[in-house]
Amino acid sequence: MKFRRCPMRAALAMSMAALCLLALAGWQNPARAQSLSSFDRQRYSEMLDALKTDIRKNYYDENFHGINLDEHFKQAQEKVKKAASISQALGIISQTLMDFNDSHLYFRPPGKAVKVEYGWRMNMIGDKCFITAVKPGSDAEAKGLKPGDEIYSIDGFEPTRDNIWKMQLYYYVLHPKAGVKFVIQDRDGTQREVLAMAKVQEGKIIQDFEDMFSTGIREAEDADYLERNIFVTPKNSKDIIFWKMHTFVQDPASMDARMKEVRKYKTLVLDLRGNGGGRVDALERLVGNFFDHDVKIADLKGRKKMDPQEAKGRKDYFTGKLIVLVDSGSGSASEIFARTMQLEKRGVVLGDRSAGAVMQARGVGHESGVDIVAFYGASITNADVIMTDGKSLEHVGVAPDEVILPTGTDMAAYRDPVLMRAAELAGFSLSPEEAGKLFPVEWKR
Repeated sequence: MKFRRCPMRAALAMSMAALCLLALAGWQNPARAQSLSSFDRQRYSEMLDALKTDIRKNYYDENFHGINLDEHFKQAQEKVKKAASISQALGIISQTLMDFNDSHLYFRPPGKAVKVEYGWRMNMIGDKCFITAVKPGSDAEAKGLKPGDEIYSIDGFEPTRDNIWKMQLYYYVLHPKAGVKFVIQDRDGTQREVLAMAKVQEGKIIQDFEDMFSTGIREAEDADYLERNIFVTPKNSKDIIFWKMHTFVQDPASMDARMKEVRKYKTLVLDLRGNGGGRVDALERLVGNFFDHDVKIADLKGRKKMDPQEAKGRKDYFTGKLIVLVDSGSGSASEIFARTMQLEKRGVVLGDRSAGAVMQARGVGHESGVDIVAFYGASITNADVIMTDGKSLEHVGVAPDEVILPTGTDMAAYRDPVLMRAAELAGFSLSPEEAGKLFPVEWKR
């Protein structure tokens, strides 16, 4: 199945915020490697062939970012022949696509359903990585991991803005782990190692479409709860509404319904922090609700000529003040929305530089095997997104009009200086402690 979408890096909107999700780890127990049979090697070799064909036919850059496609995949085939485990083979396939350094080109591996609950969340703030939340009752809490701890390394690797999405892919998809070793610095400056064990539950191998559908329903129900739209209106003010939007994976018509409610207020604070993107049509519909005229959002640069991204204006558009919040977890559609508001001088953007993960991609799916069918696929970038200033946001991100970075102390005290500043710009008084309570951290039910 192919679809038009605008996901963040790895829908990976599999973000570190998604503490419980369906990780596909190739018939592997996260705690131990599984050796490769000749059948496995043949299967993974066929996967590489299929992915190479997908990229050759559909990738937006006919020069493949300077990569010799045949030679690149030939080297990958040789590595798969020497792979010692399923995890290693899947890692080789994934790395083959990551070598393109494209946020929307990535492998979706096959395998067994494995639920991994790490009990912590992390995020890049500025150029540093912090623990932003710890689940009550988790091993991470028992080991003393706390919000506001600065992360120096994860299993020996330093997290950066450039590699954090690859870490997400590794820990949640390719190799869910029973434990993660941190080197952290707490708020008093003390450095220490913390081995935080995960809660891991294995499911059954997904062998047919019925299994895939039912598993998807269960996971979707969990995601719907954690990714729902949340609206907050202060009791002592009828002038401001706060909207926490977790994802653009929404029915476009629902945007109109929600904006109908928003139009009752003078100011909208739209919190897109941690929103990894989603559907292009939902993005276009939301943009249109802020203008009385049609607005060009971006041109699409690919092998074929494509219609630009455009939003249709509305007679009943929102005329009030717009304040948009972004951070390093805001990707794709979130970034396009925020930058459009800047370019059109329609709103102010606060927070941290966004992810810089802005391309258009199409999903491609495959299956391998007869008795036991493995479903796998990839996200293939089919266009670069060029904003109306002639620039791409890929690897650049959106620079906020006002940069506001929470400190480790803020996180430890559950304060939100970004949301506080947004309220201040709207003429509403809100302490950082009160702001931190508007959208508390939620975990899987």
